[in-house]
Amino acid sequence: MIVENIMTRDAHCCHPDDSLAHAAELMWRYDCGALPVCAHGDGQGVLGMITDRDICMNAMFCAKPLAELNVGAAMSKAVRSLRPGDSLTQAERVMREARVRRLPVIDHDGGLLGMLSLADLAREAARERTQPRKEINETEIGHTLAEICAPPRHSMAA
Repeated sequence: MIVENIMTRDAHCCHPDDSLAHAAELMWRYDCGALPVCAHGDGQGVLGMITDRDICMNAMFCAKPLAELNVGAAMSKAVRSLRPGDSLTQAERVMREARVRRLPVIDHDGGLLGMLSLADLAREAARERTQPRKEINETEIGHTLAEICAPPRHSMAA
């Protein structure tokens, strides 16, 4: 099984110059916790990712309304991504290494094709439960979630 078979195709994105209020509105409207940040509004050129947590933490530390803060200042610029032909095993490995629950799926030009989430993998594992040959299973998903949620590997100076 490959990423293209289970990814969410109607992914939405925002632009670095968008306000955090706009990004939060998109997350609310489309019931998602993260958005790719694209160079263009049409999904071309994935530059980063922004999560609901990024929005909250940026607003708290800047002590300004979301409408006065922009996505570019709060987004993560270290983006890991997948290709539509990547295996689900590869996708899970990338999530574990990057410690993320969601990954953009991009084409060869960096255009956004969709998103793959840990929830997508869990749904596929549940669907495969009755299949004779399993591509992915719930135990693997549990291990991936545990690795993503593990405490940071670095310690903060006191």
